[in-house]
Amino acid sequence: MADRVERLTNLLAVLLETRVPLPLSSIADAMVGQYPDEEGPRRQAFERDKLALREIGVPIEMEVRVGDEYAGQTMYRIDRAAYELAELDLAPDEMRALQIAVATVRTDSQVGTDAMLKIGGVAGVSDRPAVSAVLPDRPELPIIRSAVAARAPVTFTYRGDVRTVEPWGVLLRGGFWYLVGHDRLRDAKRTFRVDRIEGKLAVGDGRSFERPADFDPRTAFPADPKQIGHATDDSVEATVQISALRAAAAERELGAERVIERHGDGSIDVSVPATNLDAFRSWVIGLVDHAVVIGPPEVREYVVEWLRGASSPSVAGADSAASR
Repeated sequence: MADRVERLTNLLAVLLETRVPLPLSSIADAMVGQYPDEEGPRRQAFERDKLALREIGVPIEMEVRVGDEYAGQTMYRIDRAAYELAELDLAPDEMRALQIAVATVRTDSQVGTDAMLKIGGVAGVSDRPAVSAVLPDRPELPIIRSAVAARAPVTFTYRGDVRTVEPWGVLLRGGFWYLVGHDRLRDAKRTFRVDRIEGKLAVGDGRSFERPADFDPRTAFPADPKQIGHATDDSVEATVQISALRAAAAERELGAERVIERHGDGSIDVSVPATNLDAFRSWVIGLVDHAVVIGPPEVREYVVEWLRGASSPSVAGADSAASR
């Protein structure tokens, strides 16, 4: 069973994404492996999750369907207009400044986290790890979710190659949607970032494959969102120097095994996953002037350039997080 925070995040995304209300059976199919197979335990887990989302202000709507194949079933959805922030109409530099301001505040409240997610950032960290996620709206998701539920292969272009994939599940990690399934071209399990799919998807015949009984969405991705990237053999590690003031907290979060060097002034150099540059950037910004990105050069340059783009009289000091 998936971690509950992960499951709540995916449930929120499914209910926000759907254009029509969904029954619990369809929700469970879309969130493969995250709810029990048995009807009773599945219903109990879903009701607990629904209550948890409502307690933090998520407006889940319900309706009882009549006159079709779902007659008598309760259907669920979230009204985006009631849930989301209104359009802010911000220029790119204004959006960067707002992201920096929220990351700098480092609030642990749910309201603060939700605000960061809604302005395109990644949830930051305090003295403990945090869930890093955004809820991007991708036009491919309804098609992929339908294919997962129907056990129908999907064909699309990815990095210039045409792939035909038996979709096992679609999951949200580190602010990006990923399709996990069996790639018929490679004859192996593969993970595809949905926003990197090129062109349109073609869906084949339903009921044409069986998802492996031992498929576990928890093992499809690294636990740390900063490790998520293009492929498992394509990981990037950055070296970051943390000031003495935040060194202890950073070591608790990352683990002592990631400390590369300890300095006489109490600061430390740590190795940090940086394959997902957006998640890494948000983590660095959250440390404000207590972090310096040492390398590799391309990662340091990415953070420096992003902060330069955000520079204004009100946020210029944040540039020191990467270039001090």
